[in-house]
Order: sequence, then structure tokens, then C-alpha cells
Amino acid sequence: MEITPKRAVVLLSGGLDSATVLAIAKAEGYELYALSFSYGQRHAWELEAAKRVAASIGVTQHRVTTIDLRAFGGSALTDDIDVPKGRDAEAMSHGIPITYVPARNTIFLSFALAWAEVLGASDIFLGVNALDYSGYPDCRPEFIAAFEKMANLATKAGVEGRQHLRIHTPLIAMTKAQIIATGTELGVDYGLTSSCYDPGPTGAPCGQCDSCLLRQKGFRENGIEDPISKR
Repeated sequence: MEITPKRAVVLLSGGLDSATVLAIAKAEGYELYALSFSYGQRHAWELEAAKRVAASIGVTQHRVTTIDLRAFGGSALTDDIDVPKGRDAEAMSHGIPITYVPARNTIFLSFALAWAEVLGASDIFLGVNALDYSGYPDCRPEFIAAFEKMANLATKAGVEGRQHLRIHTPLIAMTKAQIIATGTELGVDYGLTSSCYDPGPTGAPCGQCDSCLLRQKGFRENGIEDPISKR
């Protein structure tokens, strides 16, 4: 009898967190279907990183879907608004920053849900984090639980009992240092990733946005050098 591999759709931005999640899903024995988005983000260099990460870790398919969130703007990542730089930990811990993209994870998960139904996959992985993160409301456990409940009401496969969707967030209770330690154990090449919200034309990180600073903190706490610091 032919054994059907268990499939997972993994949201892959090309950043440190999503690369780690892709490696975790692989270690758990899933056949990997990576999904990235060109959504009008100013840090579109991350898509090149996503392609490199997908090739390095090994996926069955990697799709890049185009949607235009610049049509709505409202974020420093999708509008002509400056990316905040040089904020300390205290500043990052209060309020929702202007780098929040309205409804982004809701939109991304909806696309992942559609592909999972077509693939016959019951598992979606994403790298949201509720500790070392910048205050985004769609990175919280409450949001993930609510979306998972909705997703199981929303599809033909779910109604017919052929699919019970699970959304996996293995990093949600980890610090950035713990995420890096986990990925390092799994052999993730973080030199292939890109985390910066405002990179230079060759992908060099700015070193001062919230994402860069949180990344630097994670590597520093592990006592290892960030491989992209030499770019």
C-alpha cells in the first residue's frame, strides 16, 4: 500500500524565524510546500532570501504569490513612511509600531489555507512570536487559535471531514536567542536569511530597525556572530 506523505504549507518570508520554522517542519517529517508573498513590501530583498532558504533546506515546491498591499498602505513597509530606527527595548515593548502591516497574517494564512486544501494538507506552519517581537496583534496566540477555528469552518474539505487543519507556531513562546539556538542545532544557514525592514540595494541590513536590533540581540545572547553582519 502506498503511504501518502504528510504535507505542510510553510509561510516563508526569508527571515530568521521562518527559516527556523521550515527546518522544524522538515525535522518533524513533513513534505514541505513553502509559500512566500510579494506584497509590495519595501524589503522585497527578503524574497531572494526565501528562495535561497527553500533551496537550502529542501522543499517540494516553493511558490511566490503576488498581492498588492501598497493599495492600502498604512504601514512603513507598504507606504511612504519612514521605518523607525534606533529604538531601545523599552520603546519596542510599548504600542503597535508603524511597521505593522494591516491584516497581513490574516491574508497570508488565508492563502495558505487555500493551498493546503488543494494539496490535501492538514498542517500550516508559520513563524509568529509573542516574546521578542515588535507588538504585532496578529502574532498573538489568541489570533492563531481564532484563525484555526475559523479555518476549520471555511473549507469544503473541512465540512466533508477530509481535513482538520492545524496551525503550528513552534516559535511563539521562544525568545530570539532560543529561536537561533534551535535553528543552529537543525543546521539552518542564517547567512542566507534577511530580516531587515529597510535593507540596502544589495540586501545589506540597516542594523538599526526593530527587526535588525532584535536579531542582533538574539545572536549576541548566543555568543555567536550573525553571519550577515559581514555583508
